[in-house]
Amino acid sequence: MHGLHLTADLHDCRCATRWLVDAEALGEACVEAAESAGLQVVGKLFHAFPATPQGPGGVTATVLLAESHVCVHTWPEQRGVTLDVYVCNFGGDHSAKARAVMDSLEALFMPQHAERRALQRGSIRAEAA
Repeated sequence: MHGLHLTADLHDCRCATRWLVDAEALGEACVEAAESAGLQVVGKLFHAFPATPQGPGGVTATVLLAESHVCVHTWPEQRGVTLDVYVCNFGGDHSAKARAVMDSLEALFMPQHAERRALQRGSIRAEAA
């Protein structure tokens, strides 16, 4: 187990409302970001939540990668988004690819404020001699 886990909480997103409420459009943008970064998509699930008295429902887009996953959750009534990109670095360092996906998706939402975190997960064990 060794990898990079990136998260971002995006506030006051100035993007077109479509990106906050259209599960298919957002999901395909996630797939495109992952593939453009050189990651291998092996599955996907996009879900739209029903509207509430506060406004349209948000969406969740999850893209399963051979290297791990990309997940996005939106709150259109708050113009908020959470991003989650995790890559395992087994067999190669995919950290730059994870950062490229995160940068691409963050640019899509155009937040006025973002809280970003990066977590190095696991450790590299020395091979037994």
